[in-house]
Amino acid sequence: MNRSLRVLLCAALLLTCPIPGSGSVAVRVKDLARVDGIRNNQLMGYGLVTGLEGTGDGTRSLFTLQSIANMLQRFGVTISPTSIRVDNVAAVLVTVTLPPYVRPGDRLDVQVSSIGDAANLQGGVLLQTPLMGADGKVYAVAQGGLSIGGFNPKTGGARVQRNHPVLANVPNGAIVEKEVASEIAIKDNGIRLLLNAPDFVTAARLTATINRSFSAPLAKADDPQAVSVKLPDKFLEDPVTFLAILQDLEVEPDQPARIVINERTGTVIMGENVRIAKVAVAHGNISVNIQDPANPDAAPKAEKIVNVPDGASVSDVVSALNALGATPRDIISILQAMRTAGALFAEIVLI
Repeated sequence: MNRSLRVLLCAALLLTCPIPGSGSVAVRVKDLARVDGIRNNQLMGYGLVTGLEGTGDGTRSLFTLQSIANMLQRFGVTISPTSIRVDNVAAVLVTVTLPPYVRPGDRLDVQVSSIGDAANLQGGVLLQTPLMGADGKVYAVAQGGLSIGGFNPKTGGARVQRNHPVLANVPNGAIVEKEVASEIAIKDNGIRLLLNAPDFVTAARLTATINRSFSAPLAKADDPQAVSVKLPDKFLEDPVTFLAILQDLEVEPDQPARIVINERTGTVIMGENVRIAKVAVAHGNISVNIQDPANPDAAPKAEKIVNVPDGASVSDVVSALNALGATPRDIISILQAMRTAGALFAEIVLI
């Protein structure tokens, strides 16, 4: 079975799975929003990976040769970059995300990517690399063996590649050297919760949940993303405990009517709030008829007909189409046609 057929079969199985019924899933506040003032920071550095088996940068990557010469000079070895002929070294960019409240000595995972013409980073070792923030200061140092999770072996003139062998990780490869100050932004004895996905309905529900849980009007939605919360008097000196209680509350986030389509793989993901109005769509030998329940005899005649009531969900249409043997690509085309006709009430996102 070839890869394309396997992908289409997997997509068809996903589409035939039932979508949960009405009612949203309650989610903890800590998974819906972050506290204003607490954020991640990005670090980056330039380094060298050694120990490659002839798959490093070639002589065309002049910056790699210059970096090797500079490194050797620090150890008392002076050599011209033009005299260097090695293929077991690669120049890389090293990136890491610095979470809030990390302390010196904490370890972080590192991502490494080749910037030269190296063919493979498998088996390489990242040499000590300073990692700097946007302010140019060094906050961590990375070093260690690479794990690429891929391969590209050659047999004769053929090559088989899996994943991306010029990208790699170094688990726990970075050591934090300098702490980044993270403070809870408390203003007028209050904090702000910032929703990960701004939404008017979710912000209103979050506000109502907080006020109901504390039996006091502590929360107020400032906009679709920000909800301001006053600290109760007993927590003025202990905001951490208050935030722990706050983040453990559960809220039902509003789910937008959205369909995500991956045309390359034939995958369709949809929410339960997607609805369809009366419409008739013909696609090949398949006819889709969204009809008025009061007039069930208005269905067109076709070789294969799908009849579903007005106001049905996309899951109803997809289930019916799958029962007729429609492929995922047929379903994608039909959904896009419905959206263009103004009968599918949802945002379609193509990836």
